[in-house]
Amino acid sequence: MEWKNKKVLVTGASGFIASHLTRKLVNDGAEVFILTRYADIVDNVRIADIWDKVRIIEGDIRNNDALEQFKGIEFDVVFHLAAYNHVGSSFTRISESFDVNGKGTANILEATNFKRFVYMSTSEIYGLQKEVPFREDFNPQPLSPYGIGKYAGELYCRMKMQIDKMPIVVIRSFNNFGPYQGQRAVIPELIIKGLKGEPIELTKGEQTREFNFVTNIVEGLLLAAEKKEAIGKVINLGSGEDISIANLAKKIHELTGKKSELKIGALDYRPTEIWKMYSDSTKAKEILGWTPKVSFDEGLKMTVEWFKKFYNVYYGDKSPLTDLGKH
Repeated sequence: MEWKNKKVLVTGASGFIASHLTRKLVNDGAEVFILTRYADIVDNVRIADIWDKVRIIEGDIRNNDALEQFKGIEFDVVFHLAAYNHVGSSFTRISESFDVNGKGTANILEATNFKRFVYMSTSEIYGLQKEVPFREDFNPQPLSPYGIGKYAGELYCRMKMQIDKMPIVVIRSFNNFGPYQGQRAVIPELIIKGLKGEPIELTKGEQTREFNFVTNIVEGLLLAAEKKEAIGKVINLGSGEDISIANLAKKIHELTGKKSELKIGALDYRPTEIWKMYSDSTKAKEILGWTPKVSFDEGLKMTVEWFKKFYNVYYGDKSPLTDLGKH
């Protein structure tokens, strides 16, 4: 698609994947609107470099009054990525997770006028399955409030597709990684511990996951907004290649200089551990024409290099932040 002068809304634009998507759209000439809870560059640091190039709408997707600001605007595409997005902590923030991921998605669908709506769902909706790779026709069995909330948002999208014939695409993204990702995710956590030289404690790490470099996912989202054949579809977005958590930790241990003590087997497995999780990407290839351009190993090297720079800014001896406590 030619994005120049296209009117695009990105919800959750300061999030990890959404920030990369927003930057790509801006660079491609789109007129980008972002919905953010706080119209403050400090709270949206991931998009600080393009802050003056986007149109900022302050609001919370849980608040219908705030969404009244969309009246009279017709978007070529709405990319809905705003979410409560941490699986583990969703167990202690159940109401927030449900409200943001389920109700918030319904609110955005009802409040916006668009030619195409791309909903970022998640592989977490699959939960425990008897076979791999995970296909779109599997029966979802989410195992967390996060997964249930995201599936609720997906169901609302699918209802609007069927009843109101809305031009919606549901993307089920598998695990992602790359620059700017928060340290609650496994790859940034392992990288930062490795750079700090802190002990890295893991289970035996026999469980496998696939990890997708963020620019590959952004490309898939853009294709979902472009391809007419994608309308009304639910599409996995993932490489279909998995790696054990133990081998992932070993790769990161090597790339960060082996300064940490690697303690594989120090932790117990979760009672609901999913042992193998990776995608069947047939529909992404056939409908979107999408295949990952950046390999896992290449992406991991780029990510570690980015986090080395991040580490120097925030943790290194020359960091300007070290002077904050002196005032």
